[in-house]
Amino acid sequence: MGVLTPLEEVLRTAAPQVLGAVVRRYGDFDTSEDAVQEALLAAARQWPREGMPDDPRAWLIRVASRRRIELLRNEEARRRREALPADPVPSVRGDDELTLLVLCCHPALTPLSQVALTLRAVGGLSTAEIARALLVPESTVGQRISRAKRKIRETGARFVLPADFEERLPGVRQTLYLIFNEGHTASSGSSLHRVELSTEAIRLTRQLHARLPQDGEVAGLLALMLLTDARRPARTRPDGALVPLAEQDRTLWNRTAIDEGVEIITAALRDTEIGPFQLQAAIAAVHAEPGATDWPQILALYRLLEAVAPGPMVTLNRIVALAEVDGPLVGLRALEKAATEPALATHHRVTAVRAHLLERSGDRTAARDEYLLAARRTLSLPEQRYLESRASRLR
Repeated sequence: MGVLTPLEEVLRTAAPQVLGAVVRRYGDFDTSEDAVQEALLAAARQWPREGMPDDPRAWLIRVASRRRIELLRNEEARRRREALPADPVPSVRGDDELTLLVLCCHPALTPLSQVALTLRAVGGLSTAEIARALLVPESTVGQRISRAKRKIRETGARFVLPADFEERLPGVRQTLYLIFNEGHTASSGSSLHRVELSTEAIRLTRQLHARLPQDGEVAGLLALMLLTDARRPARTRPDGALVPLAEQDRTLWNRTAIDEGVEIITAALRDTEIGPFQLQAAIAAVHAEPGATDWPQILALYRLLEAVAPGPMVTLNRIVALAEVDGPLVGLRALEKAATEPALATHHRVTAVRAHLLERSGDRTAARDEYLLAARRTLSLPEQRYLESRASRLR
């Protein structure tokens, strides 16, 4: 996606606000979303020639409102079109983006549909941009978004913050986390990062944190994103090769993002109930400290995280920390026990960790075999090249 032009930045920022206002006024998400997309395209064509209006959002809302009525071809639409001069144009309201985000993360949708719809409706990304970011055909993204909008319509969901809003927040946070993770370490493809996704996830989470400053897990999620993304400049070499955390040049880390992340997580841990995202952010903050990594503290935090929110990747990361504290042989024994879980049995990261621990223990031949196996199992080309390079050094 690259750096946005001033026009693109205005449209990207205005898109969810305009969509929220139109959906709130007329009630139908799918038709309103199509109308807003056409209004954005009209602005992209007209504004460079005619100049940007004094109130871009009001202009977009007026055009989208008219286009929405044109898109409806039944008798009710004609009656509304006849009454349009007296039909007040909706205005932007402060909670529209939050309501829209909750609607896009409707529990009736699959996680992938939530991600696609959030990027389209709240992030303002075009279908083509989402397709490039997720490495899937544009037609697939279009179909997924259409099905998601139809599903929302079938559920009868209204454009209001639902009564179970607090119960839906975990789903909203998880959707933003999925978007960030795919941007930070792409699950497939030739690039390690998809910056447009991680950047958009941080922007949306920052907005959510501004709306819900008392939510400790939203604060933890934002801090985690900032602290993790701060290491991005050091994660790859000029040729795109992956650089593991222990070998990164820390002078390349974004200290401004680290300082902000540490400030946010420190306040959240002090003032709110501890949750999984806060613990992950605390771990990232320890990694960001200058000097030698405090592995005993990281191990303690992973043990607490495993108790609060157990999961296969949490277990794997806890084993990595355990090996740093107690040695590779202890780590290998713990890994063999954990690898009996189906979610970990054939995961390429488990194989890569096993290879690393075998190398540290002195078993170079077994380590080489495991590095090559991990390389075959990953779909990420940067990870594949890194694992193959580790194997080649052990010949």
